[in-house]
Amino acid sequence: MRVRLGIATLGTAVLLSGCMAGPSLGPVEATRYHLGQPIATASVAIEPMTTNAASVSPEFMTYADAVRAELARLGYSPVAGAPSDYIAAVSFLRTSRGYVRRRSPVSIGVGGGGFTGGGGGGVGLGGGVSLPVGGGRADEMVATELRVQLKRRSDNTVVWEGRATTETLGNAPSTQPGATAQRLAGALFKGFPGESGITITVK
Repeated sequence: MRVRLGIATLGTAVLLSGCMAGPSLGPVEATRYHLGQPIATASVAIEPMTTNAASVSPEFMTYADAVRAELARLGYSPVAGAPSDYIAAVSFLRTSRGYVRRRSPVSIGVGGGGFTGGGGGGVGLGGGVSLPVGGGRADEMVATELRVQLKRRSDNTVVWEGRATTETLGNAPSTQPGATAQRLAGALFKGFPGESGITITVK
């Protein structure tokens, strides 16, 4: 008998403040479902969950490689181009949540005192009220989701599946697809197989 495991859509991860000084990483929320039975380690092939054009893109391979590395760490034997005991079906989704404007570090202080300058780019008129000069820069908030189904090839039964989501703000190596894929896969397989139906938060 084939048993289907369902995952409800996760809510949006914790939003990040727009007043932070640099690129920011939100926590990863991961939910796993399984049959409550031991999942023996064996050979596994990484395949796209769907067959559209994006499923074999270079970015997909970034997420597939992160999943492959985690499964290998757990004792599974990734194979390519040969029959395997399991199939790990992988999908990912990256969507923009819009832009968050950061406060400008340049300010004018209004109060008693004289004109001052300095390397920080500030215009000082003494102590008192500090007013921002300019609008600062806007950084994109990106939400990313990684989903994996582990299926027995013999009968196509899904024995384990999980979904991990996070949001990142800014544009730095730590927020790029490669680093994000590793964070999502690491959280998804943390304590594998995990407690079924429970959402964990990994910072």
